[in-house]
Amino acid sequence: MKTKILGVVFLMSVSTLLMSQPTENVPTKEFQRHNREMRMKDGQKSGPFKSLNLTDAQKESFKQSRMAIQKQLQPIRNELGEIMAHQKSLTTADKPDIDAINRNIEKLGALRVEMAKIHVRNLLELRAQLTDEQRLKFDMIVGKMMKGRNSRGMMHNQAWGHEHADI
Repeated sequence: MKTKILGVVFLMSVSTLLMSQPTENVPTKEFQRHNREMRMKDGQKSGPFKSLNLTDAQKESFKQSRMAIQKQLQPIRNELGEIMAHQKSLTTADKPDIDAINRNIEKLGALRVEMAKIHVRNLLELRAQLTDEQRLKFDMIVGKMMKGRNSRGMMHNQAWGHEHADI
């Protein structure tokens, strides 16, 4: 009887210790917010293009370009979401229609290609506004961003889209 009680107490102690340990090494939202605040000093934003030392005119042009690209991409993103939802419906049906699934995959691919073309066009327009020294830095930054893409072409870091407003 004593052995059973000691065994239960031991298991409860071990489980309590295990539960008190952190499960992952993922920063909390509070830490991320604090980290973002630390990067912003004196109202200066620390975005991916900060090291380019852009002029005020270049900053304004980049901002206008960012707004224009977001306006172009928003309807495509919306359509992409609809097609992906439809794809999920097609693939989880009781009797999936492989031809419809394949047609839907073609639509997804076409939209992603269109988005990639818009992004490249925008990068080239931005690059054309830079000095030779700025272009070298810009190319290095963009190269690092492209390395951070996952298999679907989405950014791991949030340097593109709405999150790169700190140019």
